[in-house]
Amino acid sequence: MPRTPAVARYRGRFAPSPSGPLHLGSIVAALGSYLQARVNGGEWLLRIENIDPPRELPGAADAIQRELVRLGLEWDGEVCFQAQRVAAYRAALAQLEAAGLVYACVCSRRDAGLGPYPGTCRGRARAPSAPASLRLRVGPAPVTIQDRLQGGYSQILAQACGDFVVWRADNWPAYHLAVVVDDAWAGVTEIVRGADLLDSSPRQRYLQQCLGLPAPRYCHLPLVLDLDGSKLSKLALAAPVAGNSASMVLAQALRFLGHPPPTDALGAAPSALLAWAISAWSLAQVPLQSRRPEG
Repeated sequence: MPRTPAVARYRGRFAPSPSGPLHLGSIVAALGSYLQARVNGGEWLLRIENIDPPRELPGAADAIQRELVRLGLEWDGEVCFQAQRVAAYRAALAQLEAAGLVYACVCSRRDAGLGPYPGTCRGRARAPSAPASLRLRVGPAPVTIQDRLQGGYSQILAQACGDFVVWRADNWPAYHLAVVVDDAWAGVTEIVRGADLLDSSPRQRYLQQCLGLPAPRYCHLPLVLDLDGSKLSKLALAAPVAGNSASMVLAQALRFLGHPPPTDALGAAPSALLAWAISAWSLAQVPLQSRRPEG
């Protein structure tokens, strides 16, 4: 059944894709969003973003949940699986179509190019049998968000990305549409996630405006970098944290977030370490710079 969230209550979320096990970068994002929710006396929700079947690793969704529980990061309510909510995304798409905001696009990635989509298919008739994605028309006005850590961030979408895909040619919703619909449905009031998604936020704010949905606050955390300076990721086979002690993983993530635990808390049970972290948590102590973790 749909949630009926209280308007004033804080709700945060962690939304991993089941494309591999959690690594330190994932834990930093999960922990930061968890602490923000708990410090604000709110709820912390878990959503599994499983709308890209070719990238899904069998068993990964269960492994993610087990790892969060092992670390003491227990969520509120039932887990949301995006693959079970396709009807809601179709309803949002229908709303965009009724407003004349989307059009079919038969361009391949090569045709679309590396820069902003040039609008090749805006005025082109769609061949009835051709597989097509659906793109959202964007305008020339800047879209701005105020980020709790990164400050004001603005994009002119026509220049930054062009008309962007909201429904894929394989008949699955695109990331931006699904995220916006789910955050509104769950009553999420603040989105705390990695800074690699900062440039996605104007597209999501624009979709919220198009669909008449409330706008959550944003807070983009620094990224954990690999030895070569690239972001840790599942696709790059970043080392999973599952084999390490829960307390060690939490302590490392807390240090990365500018909250080194006191010596007498090191090695404590996850519940005790998290209780200390909740009492100490402040966004003012979180560094802005993405970097490699310390020891």
